Amino acid sequence: MMRTATTIEGSAGNWRELTEYVVEAERLGLDICWVAEAWGADAPSPLGYLAARTERILLGSGVIQLGTRTPVVIAQTAMTLAHLSGGRFLLGLGASGPQVIEGLHGVSFARPLRRMRETVQIIRAACTGGKISFTGDRFAIPLPGGEGRPMRLSLPPTSVPLYLAALSPKMLELTGEIADGWLGTSFVPEGAAAYFTHLDTGLARAGRTRADLDVCQGAEINIVADEHQLTEVLATRKRELAFSLGGMGSASTNFYNDAYSRQGWSDVAAAIRTHWQAGDRAAATALVTDDMVLATTLIGTEPMLRTRLQTWSDTGVDTVRLYPAGNTMRDRLDNLGRGIDLVRAIPAREK
Repeated sequence: MMRTATTIEGSAGNWRELTEYVVEAERLGLDICWVAEAWGADAPSPLGYLAARTERILLGSGVIQLGTRTPVVIAQTAMTLAHLSGGRFLLGLGASGPQVIEGLHGVSFARPLRRMRETVQIIRAACTGGKISFTGDRFAIPLPGGEGRPMRLSLPPTSVPLYLAALSPKMLELTGEIADGWLGTSFVPEGAAAYFTHLDTGLARAGRTRADLDVCQGAEINIVADEHQLTEVLATRKRELAFSLGGMGSASTNFYNDAYSRQGWSDVAAAIRTHWQAGDRAAATALVTDDMVLATTLIGTEPMLRTRLQTWSDTGVDTVRLYPAGNTMRDRLDNLGRGIDLVRAIPAREK
């Protein structure tokens, strides 16, 4: 049976409502809550608080961004949260993009693939409780030529499941090779080969199979009553997708645009990006089709979503990360609860 997850982020700062939302989501039977980190609130702080307010639900960083902390600080954070939560923490890592890493943090975005591989190696070494000694292309611990000596963390050793957020082919291969799970987005089941071909290459390189990887895919869920309401919802969602394809990343790097391009929309994705970068938001939005939205979301009537979720399961998705729509917390929880019920009704798939 597929598991269910959701993601919260604290840019709005309404922590009381967010906490109530997560507590209620746990009561509804949600399996995992991921906490996002972009250019707003950090992820570890609310994760520690949520660990104290929940009992069963798994809690994950979705994601901690490379370059914003040293690998050992990430390891310390992960181990601390694992102990605080009683073993319920999942470490999600992502490379982010140059706009955030260089524009906000003042850290070079160069060679994210190598940085990710070495970061994971250092984190896993630190979690074992041994002395940390590492020499790579991006990191050297201890720093050569100084007075430092290999040290171990004083925290008790612990195993932390590690997920990578990946969209590019090489990062997908790395995910299959070294990660416990894949955090994906912009996922189209009919175009899943654009992702799974690279994931499977990495899995084979490490002597693993798909059964060794939790495929965690996310999508907005908005359960509508009829076709009229569906048309209204699609109109709103098109501008958000236009922003993802045209405004996310930088003028030369947009992983969302690349992902849509690899799944059959290369021409329209390029045109959307051109119009958005030129400042013509309306023209960019007008190019987004209904199919582009429906293919990568869980928007529709209940019968539509039952069929769609079955396709997700048949394609190989293990965990559905639901982003419930709604103007109020009650609306969002209603969408989430109904989504959880729909996922639970999908027959279990052999991995």
